[in-house]
Amino acid sequence: MTQIEEARRGQLTPQMEHVAGAEGMDPTALLGRVRDGLVVILANLHHRGLKPIGVGEGLRTKVNANIGTSPSRSSVQDELDKLHAALEAGADTVMDLSTGGNLDEVLDAVVADCPVPLGTVPLYQTAIESGDAEAMSMDAYLEVFEKHARAGVDFATVHAGVTRDCIPLAERRLMGVVSRGGALLIKWMRKHRRESFLYERYDDVLDIARDHDVTISLGDGLRPGCIEDATDEAQLAELKTLGELARRARERGVQVMIEGPGHIPLHQVVENVRLEKEYCDNAPFYVLGPLPTDLTPAYDHITGAIGGALASMAGADFLCYVTPKEHVGLPGPEEVRQGVIVTRIAAHIGDVSKGVKSAIEADRKMSEARARRDWDAMLSLALDRHLFAQMLAGEAKDDKCSMCEEFCALKTFRPESVD
Repeated sequence: MTQIEEARRGQLTPQMEHVAGAEGMDPTALLGRVRDGLVVILANLHHRGLKPIGVGEGLRTKVNANIGTSPSRSSVQDELDKLHAALEAGADTVMDLSTGGNLDEVLDAVVADCPVPLGTVPLYQTAIESGDAEAMSMDAYLEVFEKHARAGVDFATVHAGVTRDCIPLAERRLMGVVSRGGALLIKWMRKHRRESFLYERYDDVLDIARDHDVTISLGDGLRPGCIEDATDEAQLAELKTLGELARRARERGVQVMIEGPGHIPLHQVVENVRLEKEYCDNAPFYVLGPLPTDLTPAYDHITGAIGGALASMAGADFLCYVTPKEHVGLPGPEEVRQGVIVTRIAAHIGDVSKGVKSAIEADRKMSEARARRDWDAMLSLALDRHLFAQMLAGEAKDDKCSMCEEFCALKTFRPESVD
């Protein structure tokens, strides 16, 4: 049975107990949120050595790192290096978005080495193995999805909300469709002049997800790729369809979350979170960035963190990282590490604003360490211990730093004789 089905029976699973302990939450309260679809537990039955993660209401905001090959760069070792960089930087989950090389070999290697929940986009492999997007079929898609599920994939992006009715809306945009999955399906629909096979046979996808307890991550195939296209008719039409599909998933005993934009100006971020919660019955919200400006190639990880902090504060549950190579090319291990770190900062800022006790307590402990000039304690609490340690290596690490020396405000205000 799936986690949501167990919760409906009032059965607290080992995975729920693990998440409750990690989050400092009452297990009974967590069970109720899983039952109601407000929290998903990412835990495929076949993923060995997995540390399950909870995503949703009342939990710490989670961070995902995307890795994966491309047609021009396809090394299994490179992907394992990126996986390890993501894990060392503190990613809560990883997605394998490979589109080049031996896809099965890459996925199997990543799953075997990945102790955190792993996600994929089965549509990519379907298109590649079909030879072209126009040659895809639902049977081919289900074969790939079943293979991923048996391999241990914990959540899968499914672009079932991209329908024929949305195509004219997307055609009015400045940038059109920037989602690979959305573009592949639209190419197929234009060729065959019929509705998307993922929308028409969505129940078949749910059958496989239920058999293996793969959480469905309903993809935003019409997310805006630039500020000018933000919160437009195409995006909102798809979001309403995702709400319908989320309800159908829950009815079938399948866990579900919703993916969101994308490029959104800062003043629209809170409203986008509110609309997702309204249209999708408070399903966990998984956002890319969002990026509140289009002008930052090489700094999009920072731009995404700015939008992500606001989204998290407003109620987003899951942030997909952006790396410095976004809009440039395939990231390497160092870009992966940077993307995870800045997105973790965004998630933490949002959690403090949302009143997550563990986040607030961590900030308090850092303040206490700074007041004591306890460099070792500061290092243990820093979100990026690696970079902080590098910076400390050039400092004396005694009762002062090289910024203020004897003019340290803390020591001037509270001399040792007063303590």
